[in-house]
Amino acid sequence: MSYKPLYHKYRPQSFKDIKGQDHIVKTLVSALKNKKISHAYIFAGPRGLGKTSTARIFAKALNCLNSEVEPCNVCEHCEEITKGTFPDVIEIDAASNRGIDQIRELRENIKYAPLKGKKKVYIIDEFHMLTKEAFNALLKTLEEPPSHVVFILATTELDKIPPTILSRCQKFIFRKLSLEETLEVLKEICEKEKIKYEEEALKEIAKLSEGCLRDAESLLEQAILFSDGKITLEKIKSVLSIYTQKDIEELLDLALSGNLESLKEKLDKYEKNGFGAENLVKNLLSFVSEKFTNKDFKKYSEDILTLCFEVFSKAYKELSNHPYPFDLIYFTFVKLSYFNDLVSIKDFLANLKMPSSNLDENIKKNLKKLLPT
Repeated sequence: MSYKPLYHKYRPQSFKDIKGQDHIVKTLVSALKNKKISHAYIFAGPRGLGKTSTARIFAKALNCLNSEVEPCNVCEHCEEITKGTFPDVIEIDAASNRGIDQIRELRENIKYAPLKGKKKVYIIDEFHMLTKEAFNALLKTLEEPPSHVVFILATTELDKIPPTILSRCQKFIFRKLSLEETLEVLKEICEKEKIKYEEEALKEIAKLSEGCLRDAESLLEQAILFSDGKITLEKIKSVLSIYTQKDIEELLDLALSGNLESLKEKLDKYEKNGFGAENLVKNLLSFVSEKFTNKDFKKYSEDILTLCFEVFSKAYKELSNHPYPFDLIYFTFVKLSYFNDLVSIKDFLANLKMPSSNLDENIKKNLKKLLPT
């Protein structure tokens, strides 16, 4: 048997297998139970969340020989749809078939009744890639569709689809999985694959995937191949370019203490080992945001966290067009190193009420910078 990647091996085959999209599953199952099937659906959301898999499961449910809701996955129709050989479930990649000629051909073919199934299902992936002319050509079909046809239009960019198309479809928005949901899936796969793991290591993989389940499964597979039977945080750190919470804290502490030489050494090491600059700033923002949201001001004050979030957000916007991203991050940290030399408004106002001789030396120094001589 040929090797299957994890994201393919564990691709959902039934509604109960779909993770993190309960709101969508519930609505589709209800439509099937009540026999209220629309002629056109739009599945929208970021990549790797199961839009195409859900479309195939829905196509199975519409054509299953043994069930009208949850596909049985054992009848002839279900098996053929799983293999991609069922003649009445047609998948089209709009990224490579985006022109008016392809849509005209589709319009001709939908006139014919299903060859084997109950419904003819067209799954059009990357639907937003169609040309303006192709959208217009499809519009007529969506206005007056044959009763035996169901369209499922999958897209990562809902805003690029014309309102005239949107108004004729039921819309389902797929959401990114939470860290906990992603972690749960990774644990299930490890247990099925009989792979030992450290939970912290899987948590870092879940964080790195940013709610995209397919990315999480691909990263997990890479970690399994590298880990020799047990996935540990230490083993995957370099191979997946993972910044741990300890790394983030060390960088912040070096910056805030003014230890710029050690800070530069660490950043140079990350860059040399192929760690991503964008991913570093994302981790910094996530760390700062979590501390602030949880009001964890034991180590970092509210003022420091607010400033960090501001300067890192600015750096993130500039990263994509910057020729030297790690240098940009370094100088962002340099800005943070100035923080301890600044006077907080609270301290400034409090000390203004005191005699000049009692003013804190640090405040005096900064007053000289701020006030005219």
